[in-house]
Amino acid sequence: MGKRLLAVALCLCLMWMGIPVYGEEEVLEAAAPVDQLPARSAILIDQASGRVLYEKEPDLQLPPASITKVMTLLLVMEAIQQGKLSLDTEITTSSHAASMGGSQIWLKEGETMSVDDLLKATAISSANDAAVALAEAVAGSEEAFVAQMNQKAKELGMSNTQFYNATGLDAQGHLSSARDVATMCQALLNYPLITNYSSVWMDELRDGKTQLVNTNKLVRFYDGCTGLKTGTTDGAGSCLAASATRNGLSLVAVTMGSATSVERFSAARGLLDYGFSNYCQVELPVPEGLNPVRVVKGMEPMVQVVCEPPGSVMVKTADKDKIEQNVVLEESVEAPVESGQLLGRVIVIANKEPICEYRLVAADPVERRTFGRALALLGEYLMSL
Repeated sequence: MGKRLLAVALCLCLMWMGIPVYGEEEVLEAAAPVDQLPARSAILIDQASGRVLYEKEPDLQLPPASITKVMTLLLVMEAIQQGKLSLDTEITTSSHAASMGGSQIWLKEGETMSVDDLLKATAISSANDAAVALAEAVAGSEEAFVAQMNQKAKELGMSNTQFYNATGLDAQGHLSSARDVATMCQALLNYPLITNYSSVWMDELRDGKTQLVNTNKLVRFYDGCTGLKTGTTDGAGSCLAASATRNGLSLVAVTMGSATSVERFSAARGLLDYGFSNYCQVELPVPEGLNPVRVVKGMEPMVQVVCEPPGSVMVKTADKDKIEQNVVLEESVEAPVESGQLLGRVIVIANKEPICEYRLVAADPVERRTFGRALALLGEYLMSL
């Protein structure tokens, strides 16, 4: 009887976290229409450009729960890139890290675990003890790490965010917004390494003794899902930052303040479905008519122009055949001209709506014409006769 009760309790716990269990219908909840999202706040953005595709009260300050760990993971990714940590670095668990409640992998004080395994635990199972162990490895203490989190939030322009811990456990004043969460998700996804963890459904630690199951069931059931992070506390309700890629289009959907786990997945799926149904990626050709620009007082009369196109842009699917590229180019430029100097721009328009622009620059440098330089060139010319 004891084992049976334990199994039931485990199943209920997994279901509360939004993880399907044996016997549960293993399908996603129906996608909620975007105009009926069961969330207090939500946003959908294009991962590449940050362009907002849909929003609902996106700047409402709310507790972010474990979505907080997106910032924790971002700072860890930065530390790895900077060489401060490696995936093989062994971290010793402090008493503080071991004391974390909520979701955890039950680290014991003095236990050592690699950065790689701690990232698995944090990204897949949302382990609070693992997140704090990583935070302490980066900054020396959770308090110092939180200061770095807030500094990074400021750098990213996250004006509605204030962090008080690295885990997302409820704390007075620990707040963010759907827009700010989407911003830090976009920054985190600039590190391709993160999807090695966030897109994993199941893994294990401690030679198979500890099983990890992703708290984000979109990873298993939503085509193209790459992550990213769930969050659930009494103060925050059910939250989700979901990322997915299909046919070259990458989206980030954030939902906050849903009443249940079912509702957060329904809301996130609704946002992602809306994005993939209504938008697509289109390759931009090199624009025609890039004439050279006249150089005033230059050793060369003209300078060639080259462009720096983005390669592809996101447009509404209905507008994919209505794209124009308007070239705005200087008539002349005064020497000296540097290679790569800005000479103009191309404005990309879809169905009469500007969607982005990119630079037109000088292909080569052009020196300024001086009497001495002109005399030297004349001498070289006469010598060649």
